[in-house]
Amino acid sequence: MMYRKKSVCVFVLVAVAFLSACGPTSTPVVIKETVPVKETVQVTEIVQVKETVQVPVKETVQVVVTATPEPTPVPKTGGVLIAAYATDAKGVDPHKATNFSAFRILELTYDSLLAFDKDLKVIPNLAESWEWSDDGLTLTIKIRKNVKFHSGNPLTSEDVKFSFERILDEATGAAARSYFTAIQSIDTPDPYTVVFHLSEPQVSLLAAMTNANSAIVDSKAIQAGADPAKDEVGSGPFKLVSWEPDVKLVLEKNPDFWLPGLPYLDGIEFRTIPDESSILAALRTQQVDWGIIADPRVAIAAGAAGSDLVIDRAPALSYHVMQLNASRPVFQDVRVRQAVSCAIDRQQVLDTASLGEGQVIGPVTPPYYRPPLEDLFCYTPDLEKAKQLLSEAGVTKLKFSMLTTPEEMPVTVAEAQNIQAQLSQIGVETEIETVELGVFVDRWFATDFDAVITENGGNPDPDVMLYRYWHSSGNLNSVAKYTDPEIDALLTKARTISDPEQRKAVYAEISRKLTEAAPWIWLYVGYQYRVMQPYVKGYTGLANGSAMYLRETWLDK
Repeated sequence: MMYRKKSVCVFVLVAVAFLSACGPTSTPVVIKETVPVKETVQVTEIVQVKETVQVPVKETVQVVVTATPEPTPVPKTGGVLIAAYATDAKGVDPHKATNFSAFRILELTYDSLLAFDKDLKVIPNLAESWEWSDDGLTLTIKIRKNVKFHSGNPLTSEDVKFSFERILDEATGAAARSYFTAIQSIDTPDPYTVVFHLSEPQVSLLAAMTNANSAIVDSKAIQAGADPAKDEVGSGPFKLVSWEPDVKLVLEKNPDFWLPGLPYLDGIEFRTIPDESSILAALRTQQVDWGIIADPRVAIAAGAAGSDLVIDRAPALSYHVMQLNASRPVFQDVRVRQAVSCAIDRQQVLDTASLGEGQVIGPVTPPYYRPPLEDLFCYTPDLEKAKQLLSEAGVTKLKFSMLTTPEEMPVTVAEAQNIQAQLSQIGVETEIETVELGVFVDRWFATDFDAVITENGGNPDPDVMLYRYWHSSGNLNSVAKYTDPEIDALLTKARTISDPEQRKAVYAEISRKLTEAAPWIWLYVGYQYRVMQPYVKGYTGLANGSAMYLRETWLDK
């Protein structure tokens, strides 16, 4: 170290190099101050600085300080998450459930063989691994050996076989039956191996096995008299311990869950708060920790200036749609359905009902498989063409009703009102019929409507979305009320093709045919919103709306 008697200007550079796996390096902070100096100081080593350094100098000194990043906090165990949704589950049988709120519960109390990660890639869940035969007709799945049902019964290959045979039994009325009709037989060579024999290759089978409708149930409990409609017979991270319908549903931690250390939470209490603005008010006053928000207007308000609420906003695969009942006299003529399609400005519906939070789409919502909108029939509104089509069909007065429910998707009423106003421009008269969710579900399954304004679930694989509605053998074709032999053939072909580009071309053709036939008027996709307190950590939202990763959520308080 050297000393000189005269004063000089010294620039001291203190650099702290910090590499951390816990987070990114913070931006350097430049601190300027003027202090007297009596000596020149030569620094010969690099030191770590955690605070402002005072150095006696005469003139301005630049000190560059790289702040140490905050370490990633270690998840804490314990605590009960208070969650809220606007609509309660309607039934707890995983193989029969159809409403979104039921899925959010079933994803936590049951397990499927496979799951999606945050990038919507299929990953192991109850299945440890899987292998296809060279001809694509045999799928062999190895399941985990340390899984117990909530009853204490071990989960084995017999439970997997029982579950899929229950799904395939038409008497069950399973929502996912069409996903698995290629399964001819199921073998269980040992307690932890399941072999599915198919009638034809089906590349979408793995994606279908991620769904809560494909959950594995406790065969021994059911054979002993348990009813899945009333009794919870799953193996998920949480157990259903009490349920006061439309008020409160309580889950508690499954201490024997197969993922070590999970779940972190002791439990989750789901409260039904019918108005989403009231859910937001409860979040703001910290009466609720985590909430499901369907209305983008409420989600946007949640993020208003000054709010410390965290908003998880995931692009949705579920789609908003106007379903026409082609079996009703009013819609039997394809030209009438086409006229309705041509008269509707889909972007206007999106902008009006959801403040533009989304994208106009056709029948296929996974981004990779979406065809260009310009390839689809009448996706540019054309009122003159709509009037011409009605004239060609000999229709001088068209009147029909639109069924909807605001309970699960609040924006559907605004969609119906906007569509009503748009159709009035071509002389079409409509009536909006708003009912509670239970009535809506019953009438939807019975196809007791002229038209429906609703939202349907999506999936990363289009086969899982389309086959059950639009193939003549699909278990929900009775709701779609439209068949076409050419679409049947294309759907059958698409599920056997392994090359993505070839599949994409087939689904583009299916989209063209469906939009031209116009049995439904596909509108748009929006976003999945989850609003939470800043102390809620570890939650991962998925584009399919799944809440399964609440099993990894914890409370930092």
